[in-house]
Amino acid sequence: MKRTLSIIAAATLFLWPAISNAQVAITAVPFLQIEPDSRGAGMGNTGVAIADNASALFWNPAGLAFQDETNQAGITHSNWLANFNVSDLFYDQVVGKYYIEGIGTIGAHLTYLNMGEQVVTRETGPEPISRFNSYELAFGASYGHKFSENFAGGTSLRIIYSSLASGTSISEQKVSPGSSVAVDLSVLYRTDPFAVGGRDARFSFGTNLSNIGPGIQYTDNAQKDPLPTVLRFGWAFDLDLDDAGINKITIANDISKIMARTKPVYTTDNEGNVDTSRVASGPIEALFTSWSSFKRFDGQSTIEVGLMQQFMIGAGVEYWYADQFALRSGYYFEDPQNGDREYITFGAGIRYDFLGVDFSYIKTLESDHPLANTLRFSLLIDF
Repeated sequence: MKRTLSIIAAATLFLWPAISNAQVAITAVPFLQIEPDSRGAGMGNTGVAIADNASALFWNPAGLAFQDETNQAGITHSNWLANFNVSDLFYDQVVGKYYIEGIGTIGAHLTYLNMGEQVVTRETGPEPISRFNSYELAFGASYGHKFSENFAGGTSLRIIYSSLASGTSISEQKVSPGSSVAVDLSVLYRTDPFAVGGRDARFSFGTNLSNIGPGIQYTDNAQKDPLPTVLRFGWAFDLDLDDAGINKITIANDISKIMARTKPVYTTDNEGNVDTSRVASGPIEALFTSWSSFKRFDGQSTIEVGLMQQFMIGAGVEYWYADQFALRSGYYFEDPQNGDREYITFGAGIRYDFLGVDFSYIKTLESDHPLANTLRFSLLIDF
């Protein structure tokens, strides 16, 4: 049963083989880190300084403040970890934004990760003794507010529900669904248009601290696992390639870091034996203590992961023709000691009237990588 739970938890991670050495492995509900829109995913997982459609709820809620012309709804679907050929492992998100005169733009999202049906067997044989379904979901609302024509702030509040093995037991402890709440805090700055080589250009900078909240607990005697609090910051540069603005290009770069920590706790039994366990730091405490190196055990030795190794880097480029057709590409990198994800992304998009369609594709540098051939499809509707 413990092995089953480990597999379920690993399925929500971005990289199956790295659960023993990724910093994200110390957090619960890592599905909250999955990039939900095909546009940002096609640009190497960038978007904190772009945030110009309904998916700003994920990348940077402050971007909603600049979106006062159209309302929008969207849906993204992906068969997650497609290389495993598991038909009931998939990711969906529904998102929408709505402008209210005199108040601003608000948004809402529903995110769902389905991990399918699991079978519980005894250690003595393969005969099934029970079955259960595993899934995780989050529902949230967001708001962006302009402080000036160039600067905005934003926030989100979401409710998180995680049902990994509800109704089963581990060491005579009943496993129950875990739940929590989380808050995002973000800002976004956009310059006025300026000239570069006689063509219009604009520079943007944004940052988003997402999923700040109490940890999640699944059994009575278990320590709470922290939420995947992520600090993301980055920039974007937009440039018209001609005087008419028909051909445009955007270059973006995001840098992110998990703001979670565990600390050792030592206990001594009646016979004087010392036992070491790890307890998660509080969400506010971790914002300060996570700016240092940490040690992890890879099964054979203890490895120290330095601060610079903890940063995850994404870079991407996007080309638009007449605001109707887009091509995208990007690159994403994590240090081998801290996730070890490295891949190239590709994407495309079409806009026609009130409809938009985007897709993205991951080309991993390893042919047997779990994320290889991952496709995301997004549909946007303006109204």
